Amino acid sequence: MFHLFRLFRLCTLVPRNRNRDAAAWYGKGFAPLTNSAATGLAPANGRLGYYCISGLSDSLIFIIFGSKTHKPMSELIKKQVTDAKAHMDKAIDHCDGELQKIRAGKASPSMLDDIMVDYYGSPTPLSQVGSVNTPDARTIVVQPWEKSMLSAIEKAIMEANLGVNPQNDGVIIRINVPPLTEERRRDLAKKAKAEAESGKIAIRNIRKDANEKIRKLKTEGVSEDEMKAGEAEIQKLTDAYIIKVDVLSDAKEKDIMTV
Repeated sequence: MFHLFRLFRLCTLVPRNRNRDAAAWYGKGFAPLTNSAATGLAPANGRLGYYCISGLSDSLIFIIFGSKTHKPMSELIKKQVTDAKAHMDKAIDHCDGELQKIRAGKASPSMLDDIMVDYYGSPTPLSQVGSVNTPDARTIVVQPWEKSMLSAIEKAIMEANLGVNPQNDGVIIRINVPPLTEERRRDLAKKAKAEAESGKIAIRNIRKDANEKIRKLKTEGVSEDEMKAGEAEIQKLTDAYIIKVDVLSDAKEKDIMTV
């Protein structure tokens, strides 16, 4: 009679006198193993589990061994990873949008993105009542689709406190963007870093929510190994998206500080 304690993928025969030959087998990546139920030689990489069929003969012991393989993530785990990625994409888009609003000394249509115009009593985004263009690096031109909206657009820009003075010539509104002082550039660079940090916090919060949801899947029959694998994937996403925020932040800071 013999006992099979765990079946692995690869089999071999080794001498029964394991003490004499242990050193040679250790050099091949195996180490002596002894426990209450099995003795012999085990792979020494720390990734393999119990093995053994003992008691076959006085001269040989039959050993079955092989590495464990991780089960693929369950569909429930995959869904949480996919959802987390989608939320992180939105967080990146939001962070990018906020950084674009920070004036870097150059004229940009995005400077007017948040301006709401009184369109016959209804607050309406400027982009929906006229076109916004930048004919040069220092000028923004707003062309209303209805000439009657010129005054309302001019008022909305002034009330936005952008630090610019819109000029209404009766046909278009022209905005001259003054160059930034060195002090103002440093202040804007700090603001950009603050926006980037807010983006990172949003991504970390998404990681936290995703991990909490993964842990709750235990009640759905998801194993501990699967949950750990899911959390590892969430961490990989988090690391990748934090780097994306850093790239956006560095590019914006460079833009701000370039004279």
